[in-house]
Amino acid sequence: MLQTDKFGNEMKKLGFEFYCGVPCSFLKDLINYAMSECEYVAAANEGDAVAIAAGASLGGRNPVILMQNSGLTNAVSPLVSLIDPFRIPVLGFVSLRGEPGTSDEPQHELIGRMTTNLLGLMRVKWLYLSADFNEAKRQLLLAAKYISSDRPFFFVVRKGTFETRPLQQQEPLISSNKVKAVKQLPDELPARNEALKVINAARDGRTVQLATTGRTGRQLFEIEDAPGNLYMVGSMGCVSSLGLGLALSRPDFDIVVIDGDGSALMRMGSLATNGTYGPPNLLHVVLDNNAHDSTGGQSTVSHNVNFVETASSCGYGRAVYVHNLDELAMAMQEWKQTKGLTFLTMRISSNPAEPLGRPKIKPHEVKERLMKFLGEAYLPESDDGNDSR
Repeated sequence: MLQTDKFGNEMKKLGFEFYCGVPCSFLKDLINYAMSECEYVAAANEGDAVAIAAGASLGGRNPVILMQNSGLTNAVSPLVSLIDPFRIPVLGFVSLRGEPGTSDEPQHELIGRMTTNLLGLMRVKWLYLSADFNEAKRQLLLAAKYISSDRPFFFVVRKGTFETRPLQQQEPLISSNKVKAVKQLPDELPARNEALKVINAARDGRTVQLATTGRTGRQLFEIEDAPGNLYMVGSMGCVSSLGLGLALSRPDFDIVVIDGDGSALMRMGSLATNGTYGPPNLLHVVLDNNAHDSTGGQSTVSHNVNFVETASSCGYGRAVYVHNLDELAMAMQEWKQTKGLTFLTMRISSNPAEPLGRPKIKPHEVKERLMKFLGEAYLPESDDGNDSR
């Protein structure tokens, strides 16, 4: 068995100190170590964990994802349509529940037989993690080298690999809503591109804009393609988790997440995670047209959801209903001045037949450009006139 603290400290030496995931009994000791000795984000599901890790990677961290193999199926979407096309390097540990030849619960039998095949199909390099420390150390070095070429690497972990590491006393993170502004006026229902122009107008040299998949990212690209923009492809529902990981990793930047109703509904558990960790530099905007525009305008169920109440109950410091473009502009400027985790939602019109192009820059080029932007942006001059860079 691996001495959990000793193995974890080896990971620290390689720069792996940001963890996120969902618990599994096979990984509980490594999770307990991470929660005590590193930065750990408890995701609502494994797909969110992958997106949070991806955001942390964009911010220059070396993230680690922890999950049960049953949750690997939940993570398929961001692994194949976020990690792969954007070429985002992450390190993962996935347990091997239901390993052939062992006794386990019936729900783990099929995933136990297909775990390694599934990783291979997703073009994720993997190894069984050795229970011998010297061999595991060699494997870590191999993984770190592989990840340095912008590719993911996963360890498959068998039962009994880690020695017991007690869970330390946990102090729960308490977050609460301070400002809640609900719908009070008729909606003006502007077009999405009009709302995006208002949001984009508030951007400055230290703002990152993450636009959800579909027409939102494509329209933002047409309005203004900027180094601080990222246009999601696939991985629907993951954009705010991506924003959380980036906001936690780069508190010196304003992170603006531009979401849609269909996307927000798909992974609503992410709102609870965002609210709990509450980075003050994160603004989450949901443009709600009650439709999946990019697939033909099919209705979502957002008409039956109160996003402001949901966000406020999940711990967003501010949750505000926006009725028109003027209110949107004012809300953007207020957040720029006061900060604090904020949620804005505004109803917009639906136009699924509107002709629209696609970004002419490849996803991995978008990522590389964004990381260069994050590395090169300068802090404003200090009050004493010295240039603080």
